[in-house]
Amino acid sequence: MSLSTPAKKRPKNLNLATIRLPLPAIVSILHRFSGAALFLFGIPFLLWVLSCSLARQEGFDRWRDIFGNPLLKIILIGFLWAYLHHFCAGIRYLALDLHKGISLSAARASSKLVLFASIALTLVLGAWLW
Repeated sequence: MSLSTPAKKRPKNLNLATIRLPLPAIVSILHRFSGAALFLFGIPFLLWVLSCSLARQEGFDRWRDIFGNPLLKIILIGFLWAYLHHFCAGIRYLALDLHKGISLSAARASSKLVLFASIALTLVLGAWLW
């Protein structure tokens, strides 16, 4: 481009509420979010609970009573979904690293499969653990 011609004015959309992300991008963001949530909150909490419950019988009885609370069960099911989504999306990314399913239609289909599988497994395991 020469100095005499001005650069084209490109439209800028800075309103984040109007940007629609494709499904593979949403799965990617959820994969990162679930991994961070598990690393920062889920794993330390569950290790602390395990440590307390193994230390004394009273600690085990106390945590068994606490885990009977429906609100805490819902939170634990949320962490179960985070784990299952992170696991399913991780398998998807391993396949993408092996150059399997890299076309646009296959990427969209595998994103739908990850969301469906993680939600379905969460419902099944959550109902079983409830």
